Amino acid sequence: MQPFVDIHCHLIPGIDDGAADWDATLAMARIAVDDGIGAMICTPHQLGGFAHNLGDEIRRRTQQLQTQLRRHNIPLIVLPGGDVRIEPDMIKHLRSGQVLTLADRRRHVLLELPHELYFPIDDLLAQLERQQMQGILSHPERNQGLLQDRELVARLVERGCLMQVTAGSLHGTFGPESEKMSVWMLERGLVHFVATDAHGPKSRRPLMRRAYDAVCKIADEATAQRICCEFPAAVAAGRAVRPPAPTKPSRSFSWLPWRRAS
Repeated sequence: MQPFVDIHCHLIPGIDDGAADWDATLAMARIAVDDGIGAMICTPHQLGGFAHNLGDEIRRRTQQLQTQLRRHNIPLIVLPGGDVRIEPDMIKHLRSGQVLTLADRRRHVLLELPHELYFPIDDLLAQLERQQMQGILSHPERNQGLLQDRELVARLVERGCLMQVTAGSLHGTFGPESEKMSVWMLERGLVHFVATDAHGPKSRRPLMRRAYDAVCKIADEATAQRICCEFPAAVAAGRAVRPPAPTKPSRSFSWLPWRRAS
């Protein structure tokens, strides 16, 4: 099996609400490697309450982190990126390079909505397309507006937006509604990435394997490989991601059988 590639994590110490210090960062990195993760895109929050997190500083801190990983013999590749709160001036900041694309490849942008509401992002997706960029919406299964109207997710995918589900959502970390939403999306081919959104070494840890196993049960191993390894690796390399068309589910997994065995 290919190594996992995590496109969403808060690994850089002291820059946002993720790792608090170097001890936490290195502990998270070791957990990730032990779980089969080979590369992580560091995505500190940008814009919103983290407007001070500028691209140049994130690039510098990511290089510093890679040096520390080598020094501690932790075989993990880290790349710069951002978890970008959707705001009116986002495109301007992307053009300047102070808001980062994933892996700094100027191809994919990790988009964050407020957790408590959804607002239309069609215009933003069109603006990104004009910049030859593509949006990836982070954790749609945890957004209250999308939970209330699941079909909005399908319409966003039709519009060209890719979807990243949090690994923990697939086994109930964020509650039953987010878990059900994740399954609903997987059944319909609406999940393009699974990522950890890791914030620490003790809670919200950088773990992928359990989610990978869940995807194998909900969908199949080919899907798990695609959304946990292949598509994330394409993003890290700056390559296009061309997912299969969404499908209608042939069977329902809404009763979550693997939860009973856990």
